[in-house]
Amino acid sequence: MILVFAEQNNGSFKKASFEAINYASKIAANAGTQVCAVVLGEANDTAILGNYGANKVIHIQDARLNNLEAKAYSKAISTIASQENAQVIIFSNNNTAKAVAPRVAARLKAGLVAGAISLPDTSNGFVVKKSVFSGKAFAFVNVKSATKVISLTPNSFGVEKTDAVAEVATQSIDFGANDFAVKVESVNKITGIVPLGEAELVVSGGRGLKGPENWGILEDLAASIGATLACSRPVADSHWRPHHEHVGQTGGTIRPNLYIAVGISGAIQHLAGVNSSKAIVVINKDPEAPFFKAGDYGVLGDAFEIVPKLTEAFKKYKAAQHA
Repeated sequence: MILVFAEQNNGSFKKASFEAINYASKIAANAGTQVCAVVLGEANDTAILGNYGANKVIHIQDARLNNLEAKAYSKAISTIASQENAQVIIFSNNNTAKAVAPRVAARLKAGLVAGAISLPDTSNGFVVKKSVFSGKAFAFVNVKSATKVISLTPNSFGVEKTDAVAEVATQSIDFGANDFAVKVESVNKITGIVPLGEAELVVSGGRGLKGPENWGILEDLAASIGATLACSRPVADSHWRPHHEHVGQTGGTIRPNLYIAVGISGAIQHLAGVNSSKAIVVINKDPEAPFFKAGDYGVLGDAFEIVPKLTEAFKKYKAAQHA
């Protein structure tokens, strides 16, 4: 059995969960086994996980699990993994997985690979490919333990949807008082946007925009293509933009299909968070900006002239497509 942790947010499933289930289904097909998805907390329409490759869903409907509690999560997932005799446990490589996956691996005496970017090679062992050194190189890890834990890098594996529906079973876990040692008083989540970690299109700005009052041109560009906004560390540190938009070595690490960098020089600390993007477009008036060497496409010029024209071009293109 291949076990997948299907993370939910306010009752709905994240795209990253669908990616992880799809990934697990490919491993299961190669191994001649099935996929079981584990859902923690109150969630809606868990049977939909069958559309993405889950054969069965085990739903632990405990309201205390609506918010992350690493000890409780790891106990629940490892309990189900033992119950289902899971050989491989899959997570999406996000903040939840960073807190929970190592605990699950320790409980099950399993080898752990964090940040996988492709299916395991089982021709000679169980070899998992992952990116290292901020995406500058790859490592191939041969996991020799009987049970294996993998966290999949978001946006590194496609999502295929079918009409299949999973069998759903509810279950309870015998939690102890120590499993919920942290009391959550309140949770403030960003709503209405695609989270940066899951975004396929990202528009990002740096100090070249000169101030927060000029961010409107990036907001218009992002809206024209359905992108999520991001920023460099100096922008977040100056409080021009909220810190959850900060990408880089000390911020978020993203892997979108398209990353448009506007007015960002491209220091190595910033590149560490974005250089796994499938395509990078750089807009900068400084011909010596390091980002031009890292980008796939470069536009040399004033962002205040180029970005509005680019936005207008996207709008005209979309209008023509729907005409």
